[in-house]
Amino acid sequence: MTLQTVTEIAVALLPILLFLLFMKLLDSFKLVTGKQTALALSAGVAAAFLVMMVNYQLYVWSDIGAGPFSRFVAPVTEEFVKLLFIVYIIRARKVGFMVDAAILGFAVGAGFAIIENIYYMRVLADAGLTTWFVRGFGTAVMHGGTMAIAAIISKDLDDRKTWPSYLVFVPGLTAAVLVHTVFNLFLLPPLTATMLIVITLPCLIYLVFKKSEQNTRQWLGAGLDSDMEMLNLLLEGNISETRIGNYLHSIQQNFPLSAVGDMICYLRIYLELSIKAKGILIMKENGLAIPMDQDMKDQLDELEYLKKNIGKTGLFAIQPLLKLSNTDLWQLNMLQQDNLE
Repeated sequence: MTLQTVTEIAVALLPILLFLLFMKLLDSFKLVTGKQTALALSAGVAAAFLVMMVNYQLYVWSDIGAGPFSRFVAPVTEEFVKLLFIVYIIRARKVGFMVDAAILGFAVGAGFAIIENIYYMRVLADAGLTTWFVRGFGTAVMHGGTMAIAAIISKDLDDRKTWPSYLVFVPGLTAAVLVHTVFNLFLLPPLTATMLIVITLPCLIYLVFKKSEQNTRQWLGAGLDSDMEMLNLLLEGNISETRIGNYLHSIQQNFPLSAVGDMICYLRIYLELSIKAKGILIMKENGLAIPMDQDMKDQLDELEYLKKNIGKTGLFAIQPLLKLSNTDLWQLNMLQQDNLE
């Protein structure tokens, strides 16, 4: 293998990984683990192989020519398949904030771009260094950027709950397809388009990260105050005259007394875990790691036990007391993931 070949491989494959590393370093809370990043990269790799098969069949059936296909069909299929992993992690509450969604979205695009560039290095074996510069710094980063944008938009809309659940991912997918299509139209010379991506995308990512971190700190502050207030009311032992007591009394006629008792226990344990989770986030932001203690593991097990006892109807009944957001639900997933690890 010659020095030129090694250089071409490095230029084609390394920029996207370095950009992903830059995003992870930029994240103050460091909530995306190496395992999650590897899973997102693997999802991107799988998406690339799936798209190759789908695009081949569509190309044969459509018979519209390579140029129009790459400009108007490929962006749709590629972005749709890449987005499937983002749909999964958002629906499964695997991400808490837009920053996390952006990093994992970019990682999916990175895995996709690596496989695509390896494929083209075999097909375009005689291409020069300029081609691999454009593909490494331009096309590859574009793949990561479009999926980061789609993940950010989808996470934001899912948190706001202003869109029907089945439409939450449509705006993000549309934005990704439009950016991808414009890139493939070659409205600018390839080198110019590549430099534009290299300059603008880091700035955009930086602004999104700063905004997301601001929102995270606001959620931490407001959430801690609310959790502490409600937990103190429960721990005082006399909740009959509080809003918690009034609400529990209003639903008592629909549930057995034992179930209401389980609901109170569930509220107490959930609030304690919620406070601990927010404390862990604050410590992580400051570079400190807190190992999972036995008490937290026992509380998680007890919460699952109470959840089964209460049932879906009971959980639905007490949700107004907790005012659960997507981020609140995610924080329990975070603790459970730490417990597994």
